[in-house]
Amino acid sequence: HVQLVESGGGSVTAGGSLKLSCAATGFRFNDRCMAWFRQAPGKEREGVAHIRPDTVSTYYADSVKGRFTISKDNAKNTLYLQMNNLKPEDTARYACAAAKQPFGGSCPLTYNYWGQGTQVTVS
Repeated sequence: HVQLVESGGGSVTAGGSLKLSCAATGFRFNDRCMAWFRQAPGKEREGVAHIRPDTVSTYYADSVKGRFTISKDNAKNTLYLQMNNLKPEDTARYACAAAKQPFGGSCPLTYNYWGQGTQVTVS
């Protein structure tokens, strides 16, 4: 049974930082692409970042590039998102996601397993 549980959200003022965590269980964490998505009220879900299982390659949306860092600890089965220099437009519910299939050369466009999300509010 796949389970993804996010934590670390909260309310901060612009320019502040937060670090999100996503604890994963129920699948082989070290052979899957993992990703962070976000969705603000009235807006479509947006892919924020993803990371290959070997951590060699990462991807960031242009809106967060240079401010956010995705990482993972395979020993702890945990995915992270370090968010610095937060802006009001970063306000959203952030969710982690896991690919259904083991890594096959590139990370997928869609993800099958999702956490409940954690709210980030920047004022």
